Amino acid sequence: MSARFRPLPLLATFVLTALLGACASGGTTPAPEAIAPKPVPAPVKPVRIGIALGGGAAKGFAHIGVIKMLEANGITPDVVSGTSAGSVVGALYASGMDAFQMQKTAFGLDEAQIRDVSLFSGGVVKGQKLQDYVNQLVANRPIERMKKPFAAVATQLETGERTVFVRGNTGQAVRASSSIPGVFEPVTIGPKHYVDGGVVSPVPVDAARQLGADFVIAIDISTKASGKNPGSLLGTVNQSITIMGQKLGQQELARANIVIRPQVHDIGPADFEQRNDAILEGERATLAAMPQIRAQLAKLRAERIAAAQPREPVKAPEPCKPGRLGGLFGNKCDGNSGKD
Repeated sequence: MSARFRPLPLLATFVLTALLGACASGGTTPAPEAIAPKPVPAPVKPVRIGIALGGGAAKGFAHIGVIKMLEANGITPDVVSGTSAGSVVGALYASGMDAFQMQKTAFGLDEAQIRDVSLFSGGVVKGQKLQDYVNQLVANRPIERMKKPFAAVATQLETGERTVFVRGNTGQAVRASSSIPGVFEPVTIGPKHYVDGGVVSPVPVDAARQLGADFVIAIDISTKASGKNPGSLLGTVNQSITIMGQKLGQQELARANIVIRPQVHDIGPADFEQRNDAILEGERATLAAMPQIRAQLAKLRAERIAAAQPREPVKAPEPCKPGRLGGLFGNKCDGNSGKD
């Protein structure tokens, strides 16, 4: 008895047709694509703020007002550099005092605490009292043990080189930085002698950079030329020195991000009784500069955030795929990747 032909079920016919079509076209089942992990943003480096406190004798009380207003507006410097009077305030601030503690200390200051006139050296101030006074206020901490990185800038008398003290006796470094020629005796440290840092660095912006600051707020309280003919030999010499310091300071101030200039020009170098006026002028000048400080800090932070964002990986072009009937009719890739 002959076998009867039974048609294949419809499902089997469809599967067989599909397999034959795949073989005829030479196609293969595409491999599953791996999903690339999303790139992780790099950590954003915080902005390291430095404050550079310039020299100016009794005008230096203005630095206290500047620091007070910075802190009141949520801006706390990470590093501190100081020249002359700026080194005194800078040392106290770096030791851990806040602006109100420094103001209280300033109001309680008696000039006799820091003035020790030497009759054997032409009536100039020795500076030992200033050294002892500063060391007492900072609890005898050496510079390297301050709560904030601190640098006091002085001038080496033998060579005229700028010297940045970042280690050692804090009071002695401040004394060296504050030794105004003709007013203080030069300070002997080892085989060298040092005088006021304002001779080479009136506002120590570069020292703040050396401490690692990448945003420097400079406070310039230096004396400016009067705009008048002094009319005397001594006045001419003093104004000439002022002009020299002014020109020297401009070069370094150009490397600061922000320059604050309290209006303390009417305060003389020995006018300690005007300390309150100097502090108020520091506050006023800082408040006026706050919009600029905020804007520049925000810009720098935004640039760092943008730089830390991961870049999207560039996708490689897809491999060329032949058409479904390419194997039957000889169609090859025609340059249109992935298209039939």
